[in-house]
Amino acid sequence: MILSALIFILVAGGLLSWMADRWHRGSAKWVALATVGIELVLTIWLWLQSAGAMAFPAHGGWLAETRSEWIPRFGVSFHLAMDGISLLLVVLTAFLGVVSVACSWTEIQERAGFFYFNLLWTLAGAVGVFLAVDLFLFFFFWELMLVPMYFMIAIWGHEKRQYASIKFFIFAEGSGLLMLVAILALVFVHYRSTGVLTFDYFELLNTPMSPSTELWIMLGFFIAFAVKAPIVPFHTWLPDAHTEAPTAGSVILAGVLLKTGAYGLLRFVVPLFPEAAGYFAPVAMSLGAAGVVYGALLAFAQTDFKRLVAYTSVSHLGFVVLGIFAWNPWSLGGAAMQMIAHGISTGALFVIAGILQERTHTRDMHRFGGLWGVMPRLAAMGLFFAIAALGLPGMGNFVGEFLVLLGLSRVSSVLASVAAAAFVASVVYALALVQKVFYGENTHGWQLNDLSGREMATLYSMAAIALWLGLYPQPVLDAAPGIANGPPAIAVAHQEGNAE
Repeated sequence: MILSALIFILVAGGLLSWMADRWHRGSAKWVALATVGIELVLTIWLWLQSAGAMAFPAHGGWLAETRSEWIPRFGVSFHLAMDGISLLLVVLTAFLGVVSVACSWTEIQERAGFFYFNLLWTLAGAVGVFLAVDLFLFFFFWELMLVPMYFMIAIWGHEKRQYASIKFFIFAEGSGLLMLVAILALVFVHYRSTGVLTFDYFELLNTPMSPSTELWIMLGFFIAFAVKAPIVPFHTWLPDAHTEAPTAGSVILAGVLLKTGAYGLLRFVVPLFPEAAGYFAPVAMSLGAAGVVYGALLAFAQTDFKRLVAYTSVSHLGFVVLGIFAWNPWSLGGAAMQMIAHGISTGALFVIAGILQERTHTRDMHRFGGLWGVMPRLAAMGLFFAIAALGLPGMGNFVGEFLVLLGLSRVSSVLASVAAAAFVASVVYALALVQKVFYGENTHGWQLNDLSGREMATLYSMAAIALWLGLYPQPVLDAAPGIANGPPAIAVAHQEGNAE
């Protein structure tokens, strides 16, 4: 029952925020803050209750599970389950929900009730994606989180918000429809083999099918998740959506929605299609390595603060793709750590970008400079999260990327070397960001207020988590996927590749 509550609290909170703003102007943000606060407390309570028992368990070993009939005629049920990786991502979603409300406190003034409604419903959809183990229900939540995000970008975004929101919607809905076709194909193949019509994840595991059929259905899932991950060349919607979204939208896009794509690869693509995933793994890892380098190089070429941070997400999520398809204990643990650490560090950089834009009405880094003397607390946080993003030892990003490279080196030393080269590029773009924004001369004569108490609480808490992830990563690694060798097919494929 607790899993259903995690979703319906956000749904109800969104509706209440919308109505509260009609009753009393300014009350919507308080209702939204209370909602995400309750959500965060519940998820932390679940983590504490499950401490020591978290892994990526087989069927029957889930930390929590709830199931009830929904559309029995078509084999559709309301089936939710939580294991270690989904718990980590739900906790991350709840925490970034609090951050998103906090950074919208003064930024969102018009139609605030409707804004918080869309924000909370986006979070509800994401939580549903992380918990659903019925594929029809999974698709329902997948679509639920996309529509309110479209409205957040289109209504409260920046200069090119219409273009960015439509582009986001086309990519998201197009890939979502492709995934729906793949889900139906899998269900019908299973029905033809067993005579049982079901969308249940556990029933669909090990569905007998020919290699070509398995590969084509797997590609339908892979492309849908690759768009969201984002994997090169399916990433082109990302820079525009990140740049034009309001601060909260950018935080949720980077910290939560991108993780739904990586989660889909981890939860569905490899376990449901192990033979095809093993065959396709070299291609997927090559795309991941290309994204790592490509994202880092394009980040260095940007002059827009938010666009630079957006391209770093392409690079960081490339490590996650590499970790998933390398599929061994080191790479899977690193992928899980990278998902969490990236959500914190990149989310914080978007918060900083939002603070600067709110005060200066620009994102152009050429118009900044010398802000260390004007806003020393903000500059210190900017430096901290820039070095966190580049993977400095002691930060969560370093742990994730190091473990991914360690696991990847056991599968492909060439791809591991290519991905490791991106560390150099990440140092360049991170230091360029700090130099252009915070150092140099204050040639534009900025006289700006430094961080407020609310902003300090937001950024300092994110900094504390980034340090905790880097200095004591064991709780996250304990909750990460604990598969010794992964599905036999993909493990065998890697072994044969190494033998060759």
